[in-house]
Amino acid sequence: MEVQHADGRVELDSHDELEHSPLYSHDLAPIKVADRKWNTWDFAALWVSMAHCIPTYALAATLIAAGMSWWQALGTILLGNLIVLVPILLNSHPGTKYGIPFPVFARAAYGVRGSNMPALMRALVACGWFGINAWIGGEAVHTFILSIWSGWNDALGSFGGHTTTEWISFLLFWSLNIAVIYRGMELLRRVERWAAPFVLVMTALLVWWALDRAGGLGPILDRPGKLSGGDFFKVFMPALTGVIAFWSTLSLNMPDFTRFGRSQREQAIGQVVALPTTMTVFAAMGIVITSATAVVFGSEEWDPMKLARHFHSPVIVAIAMFTVIVATLAVNIAANTVSPANDFANAFPKKIRFATGGLITGVIGICMFPWKMMENQQKYLGDWLGGYGGILGSVAGVLVVDYWVIRRAQLKLRDLYAEEGAYTYDRGWHWPAVIATITGCAVAISGRFIDAVSFLYPYSWFLGFGVAASLYYALARRPTAVS
Repeated sequence: MEVQHADGRVELDSHDELEHSPLYSHDLAPIKVADRKWNTWDFAALWVSMAHCIPTYALAATLIAAGMSWWQALGTILLGNLIVLVPILLNSHPGTKYGIPFPVFARAAYGVRGSNMPALMRALVACGWFGINAWIGGEAVHTFILSIWSGWNDALGSFGGHTTTEWISFLLFWSLNIAVIYRGMELLRRVERWAAPFVLVMTALLVWWALDRAGGLGPILDRPGKLSGGDFFKVFMPALTGVIAFWSTLSLNMPDFTRFGRSQREQAIGQVVALPTTMTVFAAMGIVITSATAVVFGSEEWDPMKLARHFHSPVIVAIAMFTVIVATLAVNIAANTVSPANDFANAFPKKIRFATGGLITGVIGICMFPWKMMENQQKYLGDWLGGYGGILGSVAGVLVVDYWVIRRAQLKLRDLYAEEGAYTYDRGWHWPAVIATITGCAVAISGRFIDAVSFLYPYSWFLGFGVAASLYYALARRPTAVS
């Protein structure tokens, strides 16, 4: 029996009969209201710690390198985050109301079996991001050890285009991530709480140093943009899509976190306050620091690892790299591990635990060769962000329409875990959602492979979301399409 509290949150009076369902596991079970303890600060800290990462720091660099001025780059970052904040908040609601993670929420739209489709799509993207951040964190570990032992870099030779010690550093950081995963969500909450202010303070100190040494803001802030008119919009649209894609992952799986929320108001305020402001401010810090390096060192240095090597004090380098390690660990666990761990568990609830799912994420992350995805701007912004952005935008479109338009935010909680129930549909699959998602994906990424429609690719996230949402509404609004 469902119990609805005065604040709108729903829970089951007992889980006993569900425990025998193959769709139920401890990791996927709805959180009891008494155990939903995350407050406004927890959600704000989550976003602050996730946004304070090297990809955010260097995001503006990618846009400036493409010809934007500093204020155009920051404006694009702010606008993109405000746009993606909308589906993030819309898909956060069922997590707090019902205490369910993303793959269970997806069962309402896709069916109790069909939910594996969007869950595994989201999981594979997270595996790629896990690998990218593990590689970045490994670089920080490598630089950290190098600051202590100058012979570390050449100690064991090289292979695969990198020194052996770089590969070792990568695996050390990767192992640290896996160790935290095996401790569970409560340790994650504690890490995010102290990592968020620590990274912010340390970056602010670096900004202060940069301004003091450079005697001002430096040449980047005086440099006009190289683009105008039509040339600007040719860069702006793929850049905006890339910024949206940056967090399109979390626009799907925020229920993995909001299921622990004490109230809708607290989770919404925490996210609204933290996400767009933190992303923009942290990117601005990266611009200011890099602009100052042009004065201090004679060349612009966007890579924090390379910047640290300019310092002669091992203590300063060690502190800087420890900060990068903390920042990268926090974002990698929260943004790139929680969701795929739940997603893999959803595929095999009785066989894969959360920790095992996290280990699978880490292994696949290595197999996706993250060092290759970070080789140049086109691979990162165009192929990676632009490609998966359109694909995940299609899933977001289906979820938003299903929950808010078709169902009016009402789910049958017990049936989400039942083999025979409201969300069984056709042997566990809801074909309107599947068809809408596949169509949205095909339209979104068609421009990447078909020259005649290449002009569509810069709009991949918008196309994926819009096409999938519209088609799903047309197919699912019939009385027989949903329960």
